[in-house]
Amino acid sequence: MISKLHINRTHLLHQLKQMLRIRRFEEKCAELYALEKIRGFLHLYIGEEAVAVGVMSVLTADDQVVATYREHGHALARGVSMGSILAEMYGRTTGCSRGRGGSMHLFDRATHFYGGNAIVGGGLPLATGLALANKKMQRLALTACFFGEGAVAEGEFHESLNLAALWQLPVLFICENNNYAMGTALTLSESETNIARKADSYGIAATQVDGMNVVDVEAATLEATEFIHKHQKPYLLECKTYRFRGHSSFDSQLYREKEEIALWEEKGPVRQLVQWMRNNSHLLDSELDEIEKDVEKEIQAAVRFAEAGEWEPVEDLYRDVYSPRQTNS
Repeated sequence: MISKLHINRTHLLHQLKQMLRIRRFEEKCAELYALEKIRGFLHLYIGEEAVAVGVMSVLTADDQVVATYREHGHALARGVSMGSILAEMYGRTTGCSRGRGGSMHLFDRATHFYGGNAIVGGGLPLATGLALANKKMQRLALTACFFGEGAVAEGEFHESLNLAALWQLPVLFICENNNYAMGTALTLSESETNIARKADSYGIAATQVDGMNVVDVEAATLEATEFIHKHQKPYLLECKTYRFRGHSSFDSQLYREKEEIALWEEKGPVRQLVQWMRNNSHLLDSELDEIEKDVEKEIQAAVRFAEAGEWEPVEDLYRDVYSPRQTNS
């Protein structure tokens, strides 16, 4: 029997704050990138907050998470500290990957956050392997794997879904379908644009959900995780979402019209939840102001933590790159 999602005002306020933490953090990252405090690539999650928050609300502490290179929102929603995330993006040793990974390779063992991956679709086989280990070790945990619709064109997608179905692995595949991959519209790259239907071809249960609605995402995730635990089989959740910023900091966005972005912003996850709560007398302006103040304090503390972090000394350049030399005794 599938459990029904019970939503109350307190929970909605929590979800709103989680999404605002991601939104304001990403906006600050864009600002810091312009100031060259953050270097390299930067892939922002603005517009997709409902997916990370909705999914993470259902996962247990023992479940594992594999993300994409657009993973700041996933890490924050999972519980990785904002300070350690930003310090990593600064390249400091106090970062969650000790300054070695940067924006695209966040990692946190304590929260079972197995990080992003610069390779499109690279997380899919990793998640499948983790799910296989869970099954072999008879652990109750499942593995949640986030990926974009652009990864569907990669062999890793088909290989991972095939093995997950063949070996009946407890893995939740979450496709964040934001329509454009790096810059090519899904309609121009895939003859079948329904990602959930692709999963069905492997015998994997799948559903589509409005990825701009955090309540819908959470409800769909609850149904998916209960299915996985009951049947010990994989499940695919396709979240129809949209990124408001470019693919990366170098994206001039010539492939889509500003009017299209504006239409999606009107139904953005933060705006949508705020409007619903106000219309139903679940949110006071003073409460929203308080949430914004709390988030701003957290961001400022994260900036101070990141900027106070140390650089890795040059003599440690090869640490964790080569195995230690062994001398014969």
